[in-house]
Amino acid sequence: MFHKLNSLRFQIVRTQFQTIYFSLLVIACVLFFTYSVIHPSWLTLEAIFFSILLICLLMTPVAMYVSFHYAGQVKERMDGISVLITQLAKGKYGARIINQDYKSSGDEIDYIADDLNQLAEKMEKQVKSLQRMADEKNDFAQEAHKVATMEERQRLARDLHDAVSQQLFALTMMSQATVKLLDKKPEKAKEQMKEVAQMALQAQTEMRALLLHLRPVHLSGESLQTGIAKLIEELKQRCSIDFQVNLDDTLHLSKATEEQLFRMVQEILSNILRHAQASHVLLELKQREESVTLYIRDDGKGFNVSEKTENQASYGLKTLNERAGELGGSFIIRSKEGEGTYSTIRIPL
Repeated sequence: MFHKLNSLRFQIVRTQFQTIYFSLLVIACVLFFTYSVIHPSWLTLEAIFFSILLICLLMTPVAMYVSFHYAGQVKERMDGISVLITQLAKGKYGARIINQDYKSSGDEIDYIADDLNQLAEKMEKQVKSLQRMADEKNDFAQEAHKVATMEERQRLARDLHDAVSQQLFALTMMSQATVKLLDKKPEKAKEQMKEVAQMALQAQTEMRALLLHLRPVHLSGESLQTGIAKLIEELKQRCSIDFQVNLDDTLHLSKATEEQLFRMVQEILSNILRHAQASHVLLELKQREESVTLYIRDDGKGFNVSEKTENQASYGLKTLNERAGELGGSFIIRSKEGEGTYSTIRIPL
């Protein structure tokens, strides 16, 4: 109730009434002054009070109609500006304020609307420019594929040494120690065998994630939906995670956009395999209004996003942000310890 009374429409109505009744007060003061000082024969107290009452009865409904009508026009124009700002915030850079949608008065509000239209046009051009640069970058990336492959092999070799190789070495040492304890301390040997099994499972998970990185980065002429479907089928055969996949087959994206989105899917799924310890993963690809949305959720152990942001390389956040930004889009990740992780990528069409 109080919010409505403080709205722009009621502020204009109050201003109109304040002006009218202030003017009425001035008229009353002039009449009473004339009656008291000059004493004209035609001016009486009854005439003064009757005139004031008559003006009140006539001007109140007129002022109410005029002020509400004018306030409605102003509110309609301001609503148009508010809707445009909301659409721009959602990535609808093709939205515009059309003068036919409301009565144009050639005042400051129209100037603001024109400035917002120009801003929306510039933002739309910038997004198209970013996407065009992404296409060009994709061409350069294909030409440099051999160099990138060599660097990727070196990185994988380091990961194998830092993670899997060390875990296998630890497995070897623990298994040898366990064999020696089988006869002397069978209970201790049993506990160590559980640790060996856990380390073996972790090494297997690390290897699956590294194998995921070994898959082709490019779609090789396939659509994004086909590439994701094949990737998920391959993962289903290698791990026990339950995947739920919803892909919009009607989406038609540029080649560069599909390549970047596919690489981001690989990166996120690899992180889930290596860190999340999840049993269920939901992946959705759909068009929402004027943007394409990629949503991936897991029920893993989660993590503290604010702490990970300080060391983005450990979870690939920096790379994912950069890939989304190159397409004029956004990458949002939400997570909490013990409650899984939610990743959302939005790219404007």
